[in-house]
Amino acid sequence: MQILEILAKACAMLAGLLLSSMVILSCGSIIGRETIGKTITGDFELVGLATGAAVGLFMPLCQLHRGNIVVDVFTSRAPEAFNAVIERIGALLLGLCCGLLAWRAALGGLSSFNSNSSTMLLGVPEWIAYAPMVPGFALTAVIAMWQAAVGYQQRAHHPGDEA
Repeated sequence: MQILEILAKACAMLAGLLLSSMVILSCGSIIGRETIGKTITGDFELVGLATGAAVGLFMPLCQLHRGNIVVDVFTSRAPEAFNAVIERIGALLLGLCCGLLAWRAALGGLSSFNSNSSTMLLGVPEWIAYAPMVPGFALTAVIAMWQAAVGYQQRAHHPGDEA
């Protein structure tokens, strides 16, 4: 499990770099527009490409730390054993969904690569956005399947839980 944690943290660091770059790019474009009347050409294209990649790269760490949204209205008062089974089923379903997303993102990236699809203003190849999504979703699938198989080491604490 430690290797999964290392990989998840590496993905999150890459996603953080992408987000930081998007902030710098957006601020630079806004400052340019307000001060000298010029924006950074294609800024919205780059932010759009980076956003998809960042989402895929943040998913593994989120799943590892059980940071996904939990709706526990019906299970908050259920026995611990029942909740453990429900959490494993949820992890299994998320793992299957992320596996599907990884597969489809890989096919989408290959299709984009083969068709030479690119952004309108800058001509950036669109497959570049798909490339980091695939390992992010695949790693999330592996982590979720691991959690479904062996369970969680400790119960997650969610806002509103009693101490």
